[in-house]
Order: sequence, then C-alpha cells, then structure tokens
Amino acid sequence: MARWLVVLIALCAFAQTATPVLGQAAGNSGASRVNPSASSQPSATAPDAAASQNNTAPASGLNSDAGPSAAQPPQIIVNSPPPAAAPWTWHDRALWGANIVLAVLGYVGIILALRLMKSIDHNTRTSVEASQAALESAHAALTQTQAFVNAERPWIVVTVEPFLTMENSFKVMATNRGRTPARLLTTEDHVRIAADEKSLPKSPEYDSASTTALTEPLILLPGESVGIRPFSRDEVRSLCSSDEEFERVELWEDKIFLYGCVTYKDLISVPDMQTHQTDWCCRYIHGETKSALVITGPPEYNKHT
Repeated sequence: MARWLVVLIALCAFAQTATPVLGQAAGNSGASRVNPSASSQPSATAPDAAASQNNTAPASGLNSDAGPSAAQPPQIIVNSPPPAAAPWTWHDRALWGANIVLAVLGYVGIILALRLMKSIDHNTRTSVEASQAALESAHAALTQTQAFVNAERPWIVVTVEPFLTMENSFKVMATNRGRTPARLLTTEDHVRIAADEKSLPKSPEYDSASTTALTEPLILLPGESVGIRPFSRDEVRSLCSSDEEFERVELWEDKIFLYGCVTYKDLISVPDMQTHQTDWCCRYIHGETKSALVITGPPEYNKHT
C-alpha cells in the first residue's frame, strides 16, 4: 500500500510541473530578425551622406556612373532575448498541494471503502452462519420436544381376547399403552369376506353407519382397556350372503376379515395435534368345533398416528 501511495504522489507532482516547462520551451522558439542598418542609423543622416558622397566623387576621380549599391554595408541579424519564465505564484503552489491532498484522500477513501465492504461481507457471512446455527438448534429442540411428547403421549393398541364365559366368542380390546390419559372419541368397524389379504382394498373402506361416536367421553388411564367390538362363531352364518359362501368359509376357501379404527385425543399436546387414530385388522379362523380371531392384515390396516 505504501509503494502505490508514493507512486501516486510522484505522478501527481510530475503532472503539475510539466505545464510550465512546456510553456518555456514554446517561448524560446520565437525569434525576430532586425536590420541593424535600418534600426541603428537615423533616417535624418541619409541626405547628408548622399551629399558628401556627391561632393567627393569628382575629387577622387572615380567614375560617376557607378551605382550607390556598391558602397552599402552588410546586414547583421540579431535574435531577440528569450522571455523570462513565469514565476510560480502562491496560487499555483496551493493548487498543486490541494491536488496532492485530494489524490491522497481519494486513495485512502478507496482503501477504506474496500475494507468496509470486506467487513460487511464478513459480518453478513457471520450473520448467515449464526442464523443457520440458530435454525438448526431450534429444529433440534423441536425434534427433542416432539420425541418427549411422543414418549409421554397415550398410545392406543388394539388386541383380541376371548370371552371367559362364552365359548368361541372374542372381543376386540383397546388398551392405553402410553404414559398419559387418552380420551376415546369414535370407533369404526367393518366385516369383509375375501379370498386372502391381497384381495382386500388398498386402504380400509368404512360405511357411514359403521361409525360409532361415544356420547360420553371415555378416558383411558395408562394401562386401562375397553372392549370396542365383540365377535362370536354364531355371527358367521349371518355374515354370509348364501350357503355356498358359508361353505367356502368352512372350507377356508374364503376368509372373514374384521377391521376398524379408534380415534382418540391426546391431553398433553397442542390443540392442533391432539387427535390420533389407531387402525386394526383381524382374521377369523373357522374350525369344526373351535374358532379363533387373530390380528393380521396389510400395513395400511394396522397403523398408528
């Protein structure tokens, strides 16, 4: 930086001194030619010189026919003296100094502007990195909070239990396996006869009549259970539309699927995320004398939200 500053000052000084030198060189080129015979001799003596020449010509015996040009003296050329150089006034000195100061100030201003721009760029990058770090910290805190809420929230799990007092009868149970209470809202269930699980629709289909809304809030504490759907061997015949279909069920050519869902609320989460749903699916196994109801079905029929 110091080298460039010195070079800039030298260039400004050279630019200021070049103008007077060029003026002096241009002034020395002018010259005038002066005839000394015309300037040194007065015009009044010319008649006297001619008269004296006429008077002396006969005495000397010279030819009077000779012209006056033979007696003229040679001409002498004298150059005029060069003009004096213009003095360097205080105004010129002040102007030169002001130009130097302005050049230095401009150079310093450019350096300061570059440093300022670099500082602004550095501060901008630092702010962006700080904002990104704050965003990542907030995301991590949100993830941790959500993990804590998921760990503490209620989880409704559907299982199947047999009736102890009735043979070949079962009940679908909803159990709270979480750490906080849950309030049941609605339950839905549907029965479908199909050849296998692949013959079921890709997503569960429910009838509007199959939805049961609880008139009174049912709150399940952690570890508590409630029955949401009973099923027995005696219902199989009524579910089949014909004797041929009942025979295919007995021969295990067709199977009876019982599926549904439970909707409940979480009492510790924010209001927009209080509602959860548990889907479940069971398959009925019809034996000669004994029957069974087991949890099975595609993943879409067994999921939790």
